[in-house]
Amino acid sequence: MTTGSDPEDGGSSSQSRIKSLDTTFTIVESLTDLDGARVTELADRTGLSKSTVHKHLATLVAHGYVVKEGEEYRLGFRFLDLGGYVRAQFTGADIIKSKIQELAEKTGEVAQYMTEENGEAVVLYREDGHHGVPSRTRTGKRMYLHQVASGKAILAQLPEERVDEILERHGLPRATDTTITDPDELKAELEEIRENGVAYSYGESTKGLYAVAAPMMAPDETVLGACVVSGPSHRMAGEPMDEEIPEILLSIVNEVELNIAHS
Repeated sequence: MTTGSDPEDGGSSSQSRIKSLDTTFTIVESLTDLDGARVTELADRTGLSKSTVHKHLATLVAHGYVVKEGEEYRLGFRFLDLGGYVRAQFTGADIIKSKIQELAEKTGEVAQYMTEENGEAVVLYREDGHHGVPSRTRTGKRMYLHQVASGKAILAQLPEERVDEILERHGLPRATDTTITDPDELKAELEEIRENGVAYSYGESTKGLYAVAAPMMAPDETVLGACVVSGPSHRMAGEPMDEEIPEILLSIVNEVELNIAHS
């Protein structure tokens, strides 16, 4: 039986959507982009009326997801509570956290753990070593898989049909002059990663930032995510990136995989 479409779901009958929730998430994302904003700023940013923005903000404030300070609104720590809960559910979360800290200490650079969700790389943990440099990543940051070493490490362990689905959905957008934007070139590199066990990024997401990553596998041989070490090209290039860091990285990944398998 075919049902009529509801105005609230945007007129879609195959994939029901609630328009008011779309509006709420648009406002939440705009608050993130603007680092907090007033009603007028949000209305200008989203194209929504000020009354609509105000009603959604009032609801978010009532539930603790947005905080009002004077005339400005910002996201509340309620989101941090949800994010902490989501991350804690990830397989081996506590083990991974301590090993990412160890990886940062041993290499002196930025160490991260990323996983894949909806065809994107998501940062679950990040630790800065004593030489760690600022970058555009943070916990929860989403990135294109093909632009980062960890993402390529993950892609290399996915079935070919899944890789094709991801490329179809997200494409291969360019971040720097060295970003891979050709599917055949990417697939050739993924084959090399499967053979060598590590993936590299030479300024492909951020100019001047090099990285090396290794995939982490579950006991059933599916990919859980990847550990990655990144730093400025002048420190990473050569022996550190070719030998020293991959050895440390693979050792730590192996330890985590064994701990997860026997926990």
